[in-house]
Amino acid sequence: MQQLWHSFWFTKGVKNESSFMSFLLRSAVYLMIFFVFLSFSKPAEEVAAQSYIEQYYELAVVEMHRSGIPASIILAQALHESQYGMSELATEANNHFGIKCKSYWVGKTYYHKDDDLNKEGQLIESCFRSYGSALESYVDHSNFLMSTTHYLPLFNYDHTDYKAWASGLKNCGYATDQRYAQKLITKIEKYDLAKFDAWENPYRLIMGN
Repeated sequence: MQQLWHSFWFTKGVKNESSFMSFLLRSAVYLMIFFVFLSFSKPAEEVAAQSYIEQYYELAVVEMHRSGIPASIILAQALHESQYGMSELATEANNHFGIKCKSYWVGKTYYHKDDDLNKEGQLIESCFRSYGSALESYVDHSNFLMSTTHYLPLFNYDHTDYKAWASGLKNCGYATDQRYAQKLITKIEKYDLAKFDAWENPYRLIMGN
């Protein structure tokens, strides 16, 4: 049996049992280091989300004070629609909210396959709004909700009631995903976005009025 054991490992390129045991020991150490690293590192999604929030939370607060839309909802929608700022629409068209052109849009456009089908049921490119910056996207998102008739009932909700806003957005047709409201709520609660709904306007604090 021992002879067979030696013969097997020699065919695999391992010279002897000692080198094999050394190989196992090194592998065990590498695995231990790998799992320790994983235990202390945050998931990539969480890192991306926190980075996005840190970059845009003030803009969301400013838009909340201008429009009445909760900052938590603005950030949750942006996180979801832009895939933490890494989606094709966000990187190529600065579109952080997935807003399509609509017939009255006269600004720049970007074509991207989403959920529109032709008469044969084939997926075709949809027309999305394109912006010069993320700032323009955030401002247009607020203007879009404020100026579109079927979204106006949302503004009857308190700006601190993010659950009502999330459900209202779904019911008003912002997205076809049946779990859209719950996805927004989950992001708000996971990343503690509701705290921004109580923030003062940072621009007003800077200007002193």
